[in-house]
Amino acid sequence: MRRLFKQLHIWLSMPLGIVMSITCLTGAMLIFEDEITRSAQSDIYYVAELGQRPLSIDEIVSKLEPSLAEGQSIESITTFEDPERSYEVVLSAPDSKSIYIDQYSGEVLGTPKRIEAFRTIFRLHRWLMDSRPSDGGVFWGKMIVGISTLMMVLVILTGVVIWWPKSMKMWLTRSKVSLRQGWHRFWYDLHVVGGIYATLLILVMALTGLTWSFEWYRNGFYRVFGCDAPAGKGMQRAKAKTVDVEGDAPVEYQYWQSVYDRLSKENPDAHKITISHGRATVSPSGVINKRASDSYTFDTATGEILTSELYRDRDNSRKMRGVIYSIHVGNFGGMLTKVLWFFAALLGAVLPLTGYYLWIKRKFFRKK
Repeated sequence: MRRLFKQLHIWLSMPLGIVMSITCLTGAMLIFEDEITRSAQSDIYYVAELGQRPLSIDEIVSKLEPSLAEGQSIESITTFEDPERSYEVVLSAPDSKSIYIDQYSGEVLGTPKRIEAFRTIFRLHRWLMDSRPSDGGVFWGKMIVGISTLMMVLVILTGVVIWWPKSMKMWLTRSKVSLRQGWHRFWYDLHVVGGIYATLLILVMALTGLTWSFEWYRNGFYRVFGCDAPAGKGMQRAKAKTVDVEGDAPVEYQYWQSVYDRLSKENPDAHKITISHGRATVSPSGVINKRASDSYTFDTATGEILTSELYRDRDNSRKMRGVIYSIHVGNFGGMLTKVLWFFAALLGAVLPLTGYYLWIKRKFFRKK
């Protein structure tokens, strides 16, 4: 039986091993994209100097409005828990974009851009640089990545069966990487022992990543956790609900500050708070889903809170996508889990390469 699993391990990994390495390596590189982007554009994401107090939303609006294009308005303002993080302001058409503003001086710091290298790495990670066909045909890049990820799950499981020791002495031997018995033994141990150490995390990343590859898998994955996948394409962000306010009262920015004051007082540990026309969202702390938010609506004529929908009260179907993403990228536990996910993904990239090396060595350079 062990011999059969060994053959399956080789047959499944040989055709798509390179794709597995590319997927894992690019995934590792994307884990710290946010931190690298904010560091590279720190003059936009962070204020140069802390002031005595941040400007009110009314003051920020009064400073920005004269510079807006004709017909343009402020769609939303986002504040952050970190006092050094600049405020994000989303502008409407005709020049829809996000700008960041120094909340202590009112100075516009600029518009951040995604680093082009990460844009390329993301396309390589998800689609092998392929593009979705306009005629609705087969999306081959996405398909190949999905199949290789599925094969990776089977390769890992067969690898565990092959590795599983029969005694405690063998267990200890197969749990260490030898550094003094030559390069061949080192690569062998790195493949075997490194694979075992990273097995659980690579499986978690692969099983969650497959929800973006196959609809049938996504539906089954959701059902395992007792909920249904989102309707339609499922993975698209839900649209914001609009609120009908009686009368023809104009939008008043002045109530944004009062709504913000109330929500910040009720949620002192919130990661960020966003205020927009008739709506506000609060990102709570202490949840696995780092995209989670509590939603509120308010009367734009009076500032009165009309409705609230807390994240903890939502059904599992609406929570699952954010939970899956947070677990897939490892950001649910802060820097510690991101570092663990990073090294596990790197090992995932190395395993197919060391496997190719060992196979070639055994096949063509075995000593007679």
